[in-house]
Amino acid sequence: MELPAEIRFDADRVARVSPQVEGTVAQLYAGEGDIVKAGATLARLTSRELAGLKADYLNALSAERLAQAELEREENLWEQKITAEADLQSARAAFAAANAGREAAENRLHAIGIGHGTLDKLNEAADGSLAQAYVTAPLAGEVIQRSVSLGETVSAGGAPIFVIIDDSVVWADIAVYKEDLGKVSEGQTVTFQQEDGRVLAEGTISNVLPVINEASRTATARVIVDNAEHRLKPGQFVTARIDTGEGRSVVRVPSDAIVSVEDRMSVFVPTDDGFEPREVRTGESAGSYTEIISGLEADEAFVAEGAFTLKAQLEKDAFGDGHAH
Repeated sequence: MELPAEIRFDADRVARVSPQVEGTVAQLYAGEGDIVKAGATLARLTSRELAGLKADYLNALSAERLAQAELEREENLWEQKITAEADLQSARAAFAAANAGREAAENRLHAIGIGHGTLDKLNEAADGSLAQAYVTAPLAGEVIQRSVSLGETVSAGGAPIFVIIDDSVVWADIAVYKEDLGKVSEGQTVTFQQEDGRVLAEGTISNVLPVINEASRTATARVIVDNAEHRLKPGQFVTARIDTGEGRSVVRVPSDAIVSVEDRMSVFVPTDDGFEPREVRTGESAGSYTEIISGLEADEAFVAEGAFTLKAQLEKDAFGDGHAH
């Protein structure tokens, strides 16, 4: 069974990368066509927003440490019966507030991808480094789009500035006509071919989506295809040959061997005087072959190549004899 299919990106292997803070593009490390690893740096931004968040964190961290020191001092004095309980409770409240402030500042940094490794070194950071933000690749793949230039201002949550795809695995979405849905199911083997019949890949149907497109009146059978050799390109249209398990023996000939002679489908067969067209009734086509229902028997000789040349010669001879065809 042959059906049309379109190659698509695996949705789990596409990354549309936006910056997590507002900033100005200071340096670009990758462009369209580059192959990058997961975690690779794509761009460096200068961000006043990030510098402010880091400064807020450092101030909150300092306040927490001071509040902790004050609490420890009050606890020592309380043990020595020197300070009042109210002073101790006040110190505890101040430390709790400072701790909450530090955690809030820390969580704002975590939300934009700043980890503990970076936070632990903020006090030792060089001048100006607090404003440096980096855009990194969330997955390995090829950069297929970069939409920014040096000096451009970018916003957090805005349009992606990089698009990365990993096409080592792709989806092949087969358009299944409504009347064929009963023949298609999960687990069936599928071979994908180009127009010339060359096999590009094989796979099995992983699922049949339970929705029929109103415009095309087709459902989608999806095959997850290993594309490590990158032979399939997203956006490419191919022919899907599905093994439905309904095989039968048929007489078939190359499709090019069948020509229309006087509005009748025919194949040329050898005779004592050369070749003559014989009318046939055709059935289903698969690959580059067509089924012959009647008109030609199994093992009977026929012209497999050159049928169009013979047809042209036949028409020429007939025209020369004054016959109209």
